[in-house]
Amino acid sequence: MPAGRPYAQHLTRSEDLVTTYEQTRAGFVALALERNVRATPFVEQARALKSSVARVASTAELVSIPEIRPALLAAAGLSDKAAGHLEPADENDAIQVLIKQYLEPARDAFREELIYRFLLTRGDTLGGSMRNVGGALAQQRFSRTIISILDSLGLDYRWLDSDDQEWKTAAGANVGIERHLRGFSWSSNERKRVMRFNLTVPFVGKNVDVCLLDAKPTSFNDRYRRRESYLAFGELKGGIDPAGADEHWKTAGTSLSRIRGKYSGVPIPHTFFIGAAIESDMAGEIWNQLENGVLSNAANLNNQNQVDSLSGWLCGL
Repeated sequence: MPAGRPYAQHLTRSEDLVTTYEQTRAGFVALALERNVRATPFVEQARALKSSVARVASTAELVSIPEIRPALLAAAGLSDKAAGHLEPADENDAIQVLIKQYLEPARDAFREELIYRFLLTRGDTLGGSMRNVGGALAQQRFSRTIISILDSLGLDYRWLDSDDQEWKTAAGANVGIERHLRGFSWSSNERKRVMRFNLTVPFVGKNVDVCLLDAKPTSFNDRYRRRESYLAFGELKGGIDPAGADEHWKTAGTSLSRIRGKYSGVPIPHTFFIGAAIESDMAGEIWNQLENGVLSNAANLNNQNQVDSLSGWLCGL
């Protein structure tokens, strides 16, 4: 592999980066499966609501059942976030509007009307969570690859738990940790490394998807404020819809360009891009940046060999 061209280990031309039809189809299927997983709690809530109101004789009785109050608020069109900003009196008003304008006109079918309207709001909640699911799944997949690389190199590593913000020692198979981690730390040949996801970099002023630093967990709070601590910055885009591919790349390119601008006059850290949806035109732009030395590395998230190669390069920096 030519010096300074780590991407040449897994890419020989721009076409290697393009997402195939089969990969796009598999990505949409994965999102559909995830949607069903995330929808299950809402379906269970609707079933519980149906059971709770089965013997309610009139709409007036609904307000006297404390356990269904959250469901009434949802059926009134209030998300959990919106309801959290309201006073009890405002919530009562919203419930009364629901009853007067929608449930009472439904007459004997008011129970079904309540459940349908509850599901409409919960469906909107599900849609909101799905807008971010591509990025979450991408980070999980990338994290599993990093774990595999560190294991294959025989490196002891720790991972940062997003729930309690504690660094934890890797043990056994660590099944499922990719769902709730924010980063890794490891040591190799006296080199101390921290990789962090979705980090707001102080001197950039923006969130960066992946950052690799010359640091230890104990020194991170000081080191992450210094430009010289960073070894690599990366953008990870998991959206699979071809219609949004170009916009994802433009957003990532702008972010990486902004970062490089913060290093004017000093050595610039490596920058890389990993995307799930890569179309021909953007593949050409990425390839040109690689060949011109603007980008250090790139990979298609759907091609495991490419992700393995890029991850191995990162772990070796």
